[in-house]
Amino acid sequence: MVAMKPVDFRKGAEGLAALVREMMGADPFSGAVYVFRAKRTDRIQLIFWDGTGVCLYAKRLEDGEFRWPKVHDGMMRLTATQLPALLEGLDWRRVHEARQTRVPAQAG
Repeated sequence: MVAMKPVDFRKGAEGLAALVREMMGADPFSGAVYVFRAKRTDRIQLIFWDGTGVCLYAKRLEDGEFRWPKVHDGMMRLTATQLPALLEGLDWRRVHEARQTRVPAQAG
């Protein structure tokens, strides 16, 4: 889940977990990945519960910027395919899940 508004990156894992509860109305210990952006579009932080503790992942792109939707209140969901694209600085909006293919009844 992606928070749409930029947050203060001086917050640690506990502060971001509190934002998950307050801003997103979600449980930071659910195992979902929560994505936060800074005002600068080259920085991103993620928190998630790995079963033993809260993990904080931070990344700053050396060249370029992360592709973000327009800033507004609320959150949005990314698919498991879109998240790695976002983390690489790619346009995640162009990434789609693989289509389900019908299994043929017979060869040919």
